[in-house]
Amino acid sequence: MKRLILAVLACVSLSVAAQGKDAKPAEPKAQPGVNWAGQVVRATGQGAPDLKAQTPAHARLGAERAALSDALRNLLGQVKGVSVDGTKKMGDLMEKDEVRTRVEGLVRGYKIVNRRYFSDGGVEVEIEVPLALLSDVVDPDTTQMLAVGKPDGDKSATGLVIDARGLKVTPSLMPRLLDEGGKAVYSIDSLSADARKQSGVASYVQSLEDANKSLKAGEKPIVLKAAKVSGADLQLAPEDAKKLAALNTAFLADGKVVIVLN
Repeated sequence: MKRLILAVLACVSLSVAAQGKDAKPAEPKAQPGVNWAGQVVRATGQGAPDLKAQTPAHARLGAERAALSDALRNLLGQVKGVSVDGTKKMGDLMEKDEVRTRVEGLVRGYKIVNRRYFSDGGVEVEIEVPLALLSDVVDPDTTQMLAVGKPDGDKSATGLVIDARGLKVTPSLMPRLLDEGGKAVYSIDSLSADARKQSGVASYVQSLEDANKSLKAGEKPIVLKAAKVSGADLQLAPEDAKKLAALNTAFLADGKVVIVLN
């Protein structure tokens, strides 16, 4: 039976090779780890075919199961390395049984984003979970405790872009935006219950161009400059803090904030 499975897998390899230029190109492989712009954490896993299986189909199924198990283990490792607030990582919080149990349950709800099948019968899978769900695990209190601006303020802005270029920002699940006096004007406590699970506090991009293209910031975001940084916390200069205070910032409740790095 082992020889039969190997023979069938070899035929599959020849068939794939024979397709030549007519074959569809494989989707590009994403890098495992945290995608702060896309607000997901991703991992890959690989599995070899079960050569003791009764049929080639069962051998491939065994490879898929092994790949998913490997990916799940790797995803949990990636999650442990995610920064929470610039000082702690998820792995630190997961030392508590309650947090670890919730995170492990969340990770098991992964989404499969790609599969690759190899000529030897092996399989590779990519899986991911949204970062916003991790934020909700860390701070499950959905009470919106921080006001999000003047109801009668300027409504022209659709989102907020924080220009933090040149500052040593640590991308994190729960950054805070502070005024010149160190008072929080935006944090996870600004978010609605839905935004906690769907949007998260902020995304991070590498350029102003990327920020302006971001759906998260909307069509007409206001751009403010971060004057100082401490870990994940960003402090505005007095003039920019006043600009923000003058706006109707209802969009903050939806997490429409993008932070520009580098």
